[in-house]
Amino acid sequence: MLQRDRASCRASLECVSREYLQPLAAREMIALLFFSALLWDKARAWGFKDGVLHNSIWLERAAGVYHREARAGKYRLTYAEAKAVCEYEGGHLATYQQLEAARKIGFHVCAAGWMAKGRVGYPIVKAGANCGFGKTGIVDYGIRLNRSERWDAYCYNPNGKECGGVFTDSKHVFKSPGYPNEYENDQICYWHIRVKYGQRIHLQFLEFDVEDDTACLADFLEIYDSYDDINGFVGRFCGDELPDDIISTGNVMTLKFLTDASVTAGGFQIRYTTVDMPSKAGDGKNATSQGKTNFLSGKFGIM
Repeated sequence: MLQRDRASCRASLECVSREYLQPLAAREMIALLFFSALLWDKARAWGFKDGVLHNSIWLERAAGVYHREARAGKYRLTYAEAKAVCEYEGGHLATYQQLEAARKIGFHVCAAGWMAKGRVGYPIVKAGANCGFGKTGIVDYGIRLNRSERWDAYCYNPNGKECGGVFTDSKHVFKSPGYPNEYENDQICYWHIRVKYGQRIHLQFLEFDVEDDTACLADFLEIYDSYDDINGFVGRFCGDELPDDIISTGNVMTLKFLTDASVTAGGFQIRYTTVDMPSKAGDGKNATSQGKTNFLSGKFGIM
């Protein structure tokens, strides 16, 4: 049963075509192709890496629940690892009831993940042929006897609602948790910015006040020119000097804000806008600052 479900979730277009497209009339085929084209146009805005569509390793969030993949990719976490991932980020594995509450307000992910007490499943809002067996609800694999099986994770963090997020608009201003009040201790926040394919992201720091530290090892903000916090490291920032503007090389960026157990500060406001990609091949540049001589201004850590 488990293997069949995995295969169902990973069904190829060839399989879908064989089982579902052949019986369709010509008019229905045209409608389906048109719908697929719309989906493809939307997908282009989410960015690709190594030919694979990624929508972040800290994915959709609803009602305090969010989906987490291993940094190595999909279905790589044992139960113990999944539990540790959630706890490291200030939460814990979601219960079945918490995942269902999130599903009821639109949380839909086609990827099985660990829940509390060693349970595995995933939330389906809209029935589809390729995931969830054409049904809605929690696809429940039950409590797994083998805790070494590898899945994703569903974490729950009720205090993380304003800490991080996913932004796809052409412009937005986001703030540290609690701003304009001081941020709190022991927080880990991720902001993922993904704009349309063919655009770049321009970051501008409006306010910046993070605990000062010689090597930025206490509280800090890190910026990555990629969809995660593994690749494309740009810089680590702390102190009260405004960092330079930064422009991405592609259509995705990740910001990571981490605070320790003592001393807080005023926080920050950051505005991003989109800019078009250079039209000429020689005009492209790596993530860099604009308007100042030292793009990693202020204090930053050496990674």
